[in-house]
This record gives sequence, structure tokens and C-alpha cells, in this order.
Amino acid sequence: MRTLLAALALCAGLAHAQTAPAPASAEDTPVREHEAVVVTGVQPGPGLWKVRHGGNTLWILGTLTPLPKDFEWLSRDVEAVIGQADEVLGAPSLVVGSDIGFFRGLTLLPAAMKARNNPDGARLRDVLPPALYARWQPLKTRYFGNDDDIEKRRPAYAATELYEKAIRRAGLRTGGIVGPVVAKAAKRRGLKITPVQVKIAVADPRTTLREFNRTPLNDIECFARMLDRVELDVATLRDRANAWAVGDIDALRAQPVPNAYQTCMNAFSETALAKKLGIGDPFVQVREAWVAQARKSLERNAVTFATLPMTDLLAPDGPLERLRALGYEIEAP
Repeated sequence: MRTLLAALALCAGLAHAQTAPAPASAEDTPVREHEAVVVTGVQPGPGLWKVRHGGNTLWILGTLTPLPKDFEWLSRDVEAVIGQADEVLGAPSLVVGSDIGFFRGLTLLPAAMKARNNPDGARLRDVLPPALYARWQPLKTRYFGNDDDIEKRRPAYAATELYEKAIRRAGLRTGGIVGPVVAKAAKRRGLKITPVQVKIAVADPRTTLREFNRTPLNDIECFARMLDRVELDVATLRDRANAWAVGDIDALRAQPVPNAYQTCMNAFSETALAKKLGIGDPFVQVREAWVAQARKSLERNAVTFATLPMTDLLAPDGPLERLRALGYEIEAP
């Protein structure tokens, strides 16, 4: 079994967007309370993009995270496409790991858990600038209460846990909607989902984890961006989740959200350890892998189905524009 070294991949939510400037101080950015108004009931979701090559068609569903927690996606259009597909492509991803077997992998869990924490027992107040730590404290109290373990985390990990708690409280969730539907429909069709992955092999995961445990990360900007998301953008994330559920592409295009995950992933990819493992810009690597796989599938299949993050589909320099520049016909929903 493949052991994924999530400690090395950090928070690789592979999507693309612009960044925004961080607020100056805790006094300037009070925690804003927003009434949780999220879509419920049966909703259609967005339409599908089409990429054509001769008589062959690649159908693409734009995915989004988070989504409303309590709505039911009316997925019949996606299921109908997969029902006649020759191939289903998996979501693009970066995989950092090693084929070492399940039981050997279990022995790495303590080291992987330790990797979440700051080296040498440092706490957040020791590694964060005072103004940023002051912004963190009211959010920590609100979302973690008296849980002191969070203070031991590296900033990237602490910020990611904060973000996940905030979106759950806002009536949103990060998974369990699109993936299960696609997997079940592919199984009914008798297809195995084709992985679209950039694989980074780790020959000696134990040694690599030890090295990661000693590696300082420049993840202060990651931490600040995540605090921005929680302080300022939860309402926008909720609006985007609602827009996806009802299929409002124009609203999604009008409300881009800065991608703090990319900043967090960069904190790792810029380290000497990442360079030794061969990890460059993971977002570029994964995008290129998807475009290459899409072209192969369009050459050989009458019908292919794929998913891509909505931010990729709407990006002016994203994978669809790469395909358009190569001569493929693109049709938006």
C-alpha cells in the first residue's frame, strides 16, 4: 500500500487564484460574524465544459471546495456522460510517497504526527511575529477553546486546522459530494479512474521524515493568508459554495478567492528538502500533467470525463486556455 507522506505535501489543495494583502493588525481586522445562509435541498450544480478534438469530446466538471454541507447534488448530467464514457480522469494531484507496505507504513505514523509540530519544541508565540500572533489569539479562542496542542503546530498546520474549523462552523464541508458520485458512476460503467498525478518517490521515508522534522519552513505568509480567509472571506466562500450548488458560473467568475493553500505549499516547495526530492512548482507540474493526459484522452476516446478545480477552468492562463492555444475547440456551459 502506498503511504502518502502528507507531512511532506503539507496542505496541497491544488488550485489557483490571486493573493491579497494581509491586514495590518488585530485591531484593524476584527473577527466578523456572518449569519450562516447556505443552500439546502436538491440543486443542479454547474454545467459541463466541452473540449472537442475532431469527433472526440472531453467533458469537464468544475469542482469547488468548500460546498454547502446540507444540499443534495442533482448529478444526473454527470452520470449520463460517464455512462457513455471511454475513460474517466481522476482529479489532478501531487503524490509524495513510497511503496513500503502497510505495516511498515504504520511505523512511520508517530514521526509523521511529530512533523506537524515546530522543531525544538517551539510554540506559535515563539515563531510568529507579535502582530500576527495577536491576530491569532482571538481566533484560537473562538475555534479551539482551551486546546493548547494547537500552539505546538507549525504555522502552516495550525492555520489549516483553523480554516477547516471555520468553514465547518459556516455550514460548509470540504468533500464527500462530487468524488463518490464520479467513483460510483465509473464503477457502473466498468471503468477504473485514470489517475492524473505527479509522483514524487521517496526511497527512504523514515530518513526523509527525520529531515523534515528538522527543516524550518518559511510559512509565516501561509499563516497570514489563512487568517485572512477566516477573518474576511468566510462569507465569500459561502457565496461561492451556493453559486456552485445552483450552477451560477457568472457568480463564481465574479468572486475569485485568494488561494492560501498555494502559499502554504510554496513554503515547503522552496525548502532544500523539497528541491532534493525533485519538487519544483507543484501547481505548474500538476497543471502540465493534466494537459498532457487530456490530450492523450482526446486522441483515443470518443467520450472522456474529467474534473478540474473551478479556479483552473476560469483562470485566464489555466489548462483550458492551454488547450485552446493548441487548437482544441472549447465550449463553456
